[in-house]
Amino acid sequence: MANRILIPTSSPDDWRMLLADPATQWRRGYSAMAAALSWEAAKGLPPEIEALFPEHPELLLAIPEHKVALPGGVRPSQCDVFALIRVGDATCALAVEAKVNETFGPTLAEWQATPSPGKALRLASICQMLGLSDPAPDLRYQLFHRTAAAVVEARRFKTDRAAMVVQSFSQDHRWHDDFARFAAQLGLDIPPGGSATTKLPCGLPLTLGWATGGAEFL
Repeated sequence: MANRILIPTSSPDDWRMLLADPATQWRRGYSAMAAALSWEAAKGLPPEIEALFPEHPELLLAIPEHKVALPGGVRPSQCDVFALIRVGDATCALAVEAKVNETFGPTLAEWQATPSPGKALRLASICQMLGLSDPAPDLRYQLFHRTAAAVVEARRFKTDRAAMVVQSFSQDHRWHDDFARFAAQLGLDIPPGGSATTKLPCGLPLTLGWATGGAEFL
């Protein structure tokens, strides 16, 4: 495991070396570069993410390509950005999934097509964490593990809240329907540019949101 010693960035180029495949992922019009440009330009929380929290949130720290270990297997959930923020008098662990035209990957049914004990353990652990007993098989697995990453880190850092936000640079809100179906499983109705909060079985408040990033970063 890499040392948990963080070095401040000086430009979006510093984000490039953290990608799994910089040659293909670091390109204009793709989520990795769009997110880096957006966060570096903001000098804090990007305004579209800040707008999801009415209590005028303050960015405490942000970590690009942050890996979060989850039960069942060795592959972590890799957040495009993980941030600790202050929301009013509370602290919040925020996992950000950046998108442009990329999908949310396989559905639960597709992901489970090649079953293993590790996959069964991971999904059961995530569903228990989120209070979901029988999730629809057409929901996207990435949304499950990215949300779980926010909850895991909220527990690890002992924050008061957790949040998972999709920062989409698609100006026509591509794949929002997949996000909306996932949010509905948690009893939430979230339009583009909106957020909503539920309470998890452990008592931790969880916020989901869909932020639309600026087209100038594409």
